[in-house]
Amino acid sequence: MKKLLLLGGSTQQIPAIVRAKELGHYTILCDYLPDNPGQHYAHKFYCVSTTNKEKILEVAQKEQINGILAYASDPAALTAAYVGEKLNLPTQPYRSVEILTNKDLFRVFLRENGFLTPKAKGYASFEEARAEIEEFRLPVIIKPVDSSGSKGVGMLTDVKDLDKYIVNALHFSRVKRFIIEEFIEKNGFQVAGDGFSIDGKLVFRCFSNNHFNKECMNPFVPVGTTFPSIKCQVIQEKIHDEIQRLLDLLGMRTGAYNFEVFLDSNEDIYLMEVGPRNGGDYIPQVIRHATGIDLVQYSIKAALGEKCSELQMKETSGYWGYYAIHSRNGGYLKEIKMDEKVKIQNLVESYLNYNVGDYVPAFNGSNCTLGIIIMKFSSMNEMLDKFENPHHWIEVDVEESSLMGTFN
Repeated sequence: MKKLLLLGGSTQQIPAIVRAKELGHYTILCDYLPDNPGQHYAHKFYCVSTTNKEKILEVAQKEQINGILAYASDPAALTAAYVGEKLNLPTQPYRSVEILTNKDLFRVFLRENGFLTPKAKGYASFEEARAEIEEFRLPVIIKPVDSSGSKGVGMLTDVKDLDKYIVNALHFSRVKRFIIEEFIEKNGFQVAGDGFSIDGKLVFRCFSNNHFNKECMNPFVPVGTTFPSIKCQVIQEKIHDEIQRLLDLLGMRTGAYNFEVFLDSNEDIYLMEVGPRNGGDYIPQVIRHATGIDLVQYSIKAALGEKCSELQMKETSGYWGYYAIHSRNGGYLKEIKMDEKVKIQNLVESYLNYNVGDYVPAFNGSNCTLGIIIMKFSSMNEMLDKFENPHHWIEVDVEESSLMGTFN
């Protein structure tokens, strides 16, 4: 029985723990939250922060692990690479993971290697940013260099609001650094999705369309993603080639990736994010429905140094997506109303994080999601219409009192 150390025990990370056990492995979990739900699925649990590299290394040495996996977590991916290199375990290169998980380092790397990228610079102080803000063309995006899930992201349109946006970004940064980058106007849907490389070759990718709610407190947090991508095959191959060039330059090996890609009005490609880990929000589970490919299993195999050579590219069959149930305002959850026809025809799986009567946050980041539902559709038009107009079929009712209701 091989020992696998998993970093992170949130609800969305449970599938990796469960799958590892199904494959016959001994699972050891680390998470800084003493009440994380994942501990109830793992064989053994340590209450240790997944970003504390030295403490995680101590656990790994004590347990004599065979592999380490940061499933659906950018911050933990760096720790996994650090421990992997220290113990000579299967891993992606530490320096490459550091570049991919730090937005300022990533922008510099892209620019120096001839990729299209918005003008951007990382900062650690208000004073330095104030002194250089006039060098940027407004609007600009201000965000933490090291957070994921669109936490701390804001669009600055007036210089007088600079400090406010910096404060918001720094609040979500562990290293207390933020990046300012010029805004790129997207042409159509933002391309998202996951992929997997074997010995550095991107052998599988499944691109999707990201959807947003402009009325939310943070309009940059995706409220869902749909498969397959609406982009033509030629564009998808161009994106694939750009990602492959990036992986080659970084010397990447075997493992999963999560993508965020912009196309501008000229259909030029901007690699906004290439996270060295599986996507969150149950994206691997949606991909399994859409293609039959189990990326969770392959991520586990890669972490343990097992062969993944049977993995091949497979196109999406049917129309699938995940939708993040969310509230525009904080309050006590009274009811989640879903159209009965949608429940019968489209709903496949549901994962709720809150109960009726709980206080729920306003949707300001992926960590504020009330739950995830996986859906299927009969056509591309039906899928896109449902995701662009969710108010037609789902409603979240919250109020400033704990009146009880139902999920129906």
